[in-house]
Amino acid sequence: MKLIDGKKVANEIKEEIANEVQQIKEEGGKIPHLAAIIVGHDGASETYVGHKEKACTQVGFDSTVLRFEDDIAEDTLLRKVHELNDNPDIDGFIVQLPMPKHISEQKIIEAIDPKKDVDGFHPINIGRVVIGLPAYVSATPAGIIELIKRYNIETSGKDVVVIGRSNIVGKPISILLSQKADPGNATVTLTHSRTKNLKEVVSRADIIIAALGNAEFLTADMVKEGATVIDVGITRVKSDKTKSGWKLLGDVKFDEVAEKAEYITPVPGGVGPMTIVSLLQNTLKAAKGEIYPKF
Repeated sequence: MKLIDGKKVANEIKEEIANEVQQIKEEGGKIPHLAAIIVGHDGASETYVGHKEKACTQVGFDSTVLRFEDDIAEDTLLRKVHELNDNPDIDGFIVQLPMPKHISEQKIIEAIDPKKDVDGFHPINIGRVVIGLPAYVSATPAGIIELIKRYNIETSGKDVVVIGRSNIVGKPISILLSQKADPGNATVTLTHSRTKNLKEVVSRADIIIAALGNAEFLTADMVKEGATVIDVGITRVKSDKTKSGWKLLGDVKFDEVAEKAEYITPVPGGVGPMTIVSLLQNTLKAAKGEIYPKF
């Protein structure tokens, strides 16, 4: 068994980005600028945005966080989005989800300029991914692809099973791995709660991507010998063995699956650290005009 160390890879990529930003500074270029909008006081959202600010500082990016109370009117929030769209100093921005119930998340996402949509959630970016055009790929799928690439895991001709069909992870990673690309060229099966004979389908996979948010769902009897297992899930459960009283579990029953897998990601420390790094990569691409040319 070989552990896929997402934390190590994320730190390597941060160092690469920091070196490139330093070169931009020395050449008198524009420093990449990432902004975030956060509404309300959701603990997980605050933590994520805090990590984003820290990561921006580490690589030399400029960053801005716009915080609003959870009673903000939808029209007011839309105006703020359009202000960021029109601000030439902001290269990319995210609107942290979830939103309060009175705000349409889809309406907000579609209001973001696709050229600044570094989260990769806008329908235009998703559509470009589907047909193989350059696009901002959402952070978690992009992070998975980067891990596969850096660990030289062969995907061409392999049977891949994705468990979970979310718009943020399951669907996009199934598309990316089936495309004519490297990594890619895999035969991908996208499974979900209505899939019949799920155990049978999963057990023949060369690569399993578990992204359903169900703690320790994937057990050893569902995994064939020598498979690669990518665990995207993260669930907080009570524990009397930790100071906090909580521990994090993935979608994979790690101890028993690790004995059969050739490669496996841990939770935490696997896919998770790659999400913010992918956001940084997208912001750097935005600043350089790599996806959408700057005019």
